[in-house]
Amino acid sequence: MKTKHYYIFSFLLFIAFLSCNEDTLEIERKGTIIGTVLDKETEEPLENVQITTNPASTTATTDEKGEFTLNNILIDDYSVQAELDGYRTGFEAVNVVEDGISEVVINLEVKDEDNQPPSQPILVFPEDGAEDVELEVQFTWGASDPEDDDIFYTLKLRNGSTSEMQEFEIEKDTFFIVDNLQLATNYFWQVSAKDEDSEAVESAISEFKTLTTPNNPYFFVKKEDNNNVIYSGNADNDTITNTVDQNLFKLTNENTNSFKPKKNNTLQRLAFLRTVGGDTHLFTMNLDGTNVDQITSTVPVAGFRQEQISYTWSDDGAFLYYPYFDKLYRINNDGSNRTLVYSTADGSFISEVEIPEFDTDLLLLKTNDNRGYNVRIFTYRLSANAEETVILENVDGAAGAIDITANADRVLYSQDISGSENSVYRQFTARMFLYDIASGDPAVMIDTDVDPGDNELQCRFSPTEGGVIFTRVGNNFGAVPDIFTKVFGSDINDNKTFTKASMPDWE
Repeated sequence: MKTKHYYIFSFLLFIAFLSCNEDTLEIERKGTIIGTVLDKETEEPLENVQITTNPASTTATTDEKGEFTLNNILIDDYSVQAELDGYRTGFEAVNVVEDGISEVVINLEVKDEDNQPPSQPILVFPEDGAEDVELEVQFTWGASDPEDDDIFYTLKLRNGSTSEMQEFEIEKDTFFIVDNLQLATNYFWQVSAKDEDSEAVESAISEFKTLTTPNNPYFFVKKEDNNNVIYSGNADNDTITNTVDQNLFKLTNENTNSFKPKKNNTLQRLAFLRTVGGDTHLFTMNLDGTNVDQITSTVPVAGFRQEQISYTWSDDGAFLYYPYFDKLYRINNDGSNRTLVYSTADGSFISEVEIPEFDTDLLLLKTNDNRGYNVRIFTYRLSANAEETVILENVDGAAGAIDITANADRVLYSQDISGSENSVYRQFTARMFLYDIASGDPAVMIDTDVDPGDNELQCRFSPTEGGVIFTRVGNNFGAVPDIFTKVFGSDINDNKTFTKASMPDWE
């Protein structure tokens, strides 16, 4: 029996030993900070200086030798702060090591007791009570200092809906830019000013409200929950700062598959495609995503691959043109009076259509076979019922993303110059080309900073026709696309504008 009790006792002792060992693994590793605080001018030690750290730990007060000790400090990087009446607050960085002693010396400067604080800041923009303020705001204010000391400002911005407070530290400047504010939201802002020796002087509090609908010129899609979602956005096209994803505004939700947005400037409406059941139909809506109307019903938009099909507005917004396999239809913007305007002679599919602004009798068409290949890009004169100019034919591989200038003198398109034709319609080296209709010269490839292995697709002329907007994406399946812009003749070949986005429209 004694032997049995002995083994039980030994086992319990062993378990306790293991528990103690496990506890030792969680022991906090600590060190010590020692330091001295001196007058910067006289180098005399300073007594009764309050010592704190950031991150917070223990506190201390200096003795008659200006010395202090902070024991049992967790190992980390710290900023040691020293405060004493009549002196400017001092800071020094220190690294605490395990079981070690870290030393620091802090020199404090005497405050100028005769110093005058800055004037109360005057808030200039946005004005108090302003409405429809853009989502990117350059806050502007004014203040002065009697001794012309440097002024340090703090801008405080509070969201009236969420009560979220943002603070921005600004040195000397009397302006500061804040972007990505929320739509239709009241904001409250205040600016405080101080110099090195004064307490902060605060401005009055001012209020403004952001606009309800953004004035965004760009429309595109993002993937969310395996559906395409339409967004609008803005950009400054500054190739130096290269700010992306500005003023993003969600127009459709992730519960529907909505894509290929196209704006009509005359109606200030946005057309788009949406999957309904197993079909793709044309819809229109306001530029803020409201007042959605379905345009097509009995004859949907159809052809080779949903994402490869496109449509277009008439310039005045009265009609929409869309393909249905080998046929091209025109339909009123209210969904009435669907009319067949063109059919291919050989049964090839019509995938894309565009109309130049100043020649509504001319169509720019792209056709292909049921695999997406044997591409033809050409113009067609409706009144003559005849082809006019062939831009591209008898080439291997994929091509598309057609667009035409207002005067119908240049055509933009994308072509996979690898010439690959495969069962999954994978493109390997898609590049953008410009074709001059008047000269009839061979199309010219647009020079960009594209990397090998990337495709450039879904290209459109800019509103001035002095550049293009396009999607760039890796040629591997599952690659994430981005939207770029390029200005013709610019030293900068391209400028990323929107991330994780595709199918751009810029009118």
